[in-house]
Amino acid sequence: MLLEKKVKENLKKLKINKKSKIVVALSGGKDSAVTAYLLKKFGYNVVGFHIYLGMGEYSKKCLNAVEKLCENLKIKLNIYDIKQEMGNSMCYLRTAIQEKNKSSGNYLKNCAICGVIKKSIMNREARHLDAEFIATGHNLDDEAQTFLMNVLKGSPQLSANSGIITQNKKDKKFITRIKPLFYIPENQVRKFSKNKKLPVHYEPCPCAIDSYRIQVRKFLNQLSDKEKLNIIKNFERVQEKLKKENQKSLRYCENCGEPCRKKLCKMCELMK
Repeated sequence: MLLEKKVKENLKKLKINKKSKIVVALSGGKDSAVTAYLLKKFGYNVVGFHIYLGMGEYSKKCLNAVEKLCENLKIKLNIYDIKQEMGNSMCYLRTAIQEKNKSSGNYLKNCAICGVIKKSIMNREARHLDAEFIATGHNLDDEAQTFLMNVLKGSPQLSANSGIITQNKKDKKFITRIKPLFYIPENQVRKFSKNKKLPVHYEPCPCAIDSYRIQVRKFLNQLSDKEKLNIIKNFERVQEKLKKENQKSLRYCENCGEPCRKKLCKMCELMK
């Protein structure tokens, strides 16, 4: 299939040794399921990792899909139960953070908080699993949305380190992230997941109701796949310049010791 061919070409560009351990961030959705399926099919050393958010039936359905996928693919699944590890569900943590920031007028949206927490957990736990890479299911639509959002917010430099592989400076505490579906349109990923009958929970997150991304997605959904690809190609043309403007050395968080660019990592800034 064309999608498989494109992903295989993407992976060849990365020149990853197939013995290198790759932790796939599995959400229960189509993108991460397709990512895990193809990495396994192409012979890479893959393990699954799922963050159980404790968000009622939605989280239970996501976990069920992830467990079935890993069983079918015969890959080990590692589960991080956020309530067990951090004391509360994502909903409670998010609400507490929003309430804390309300007085300062710094309202943080649901997805922004969830994203920071999950990214921090993912990097730390992948390191504990001795992984060399973290694979995520970000597709062409996701990447076009992110770059356009940063441009519209006046902060295109936030995309400087993005790409099919993270461009961050190498650091012993930072696990390199790869995105095998980087140039693949979302509609093709959805079609592939259904053709392969992968166990997927297709419902969107019930908490993603105030996300700026939703507004940008509605706009981009009016564009063709070619136009979305053009957005990414234009991003790649200016990426080197953005990287030079965003040259900040990695340091370690004064509170938790995780890699970051300020005194405190974003996770600790949220939780302090």
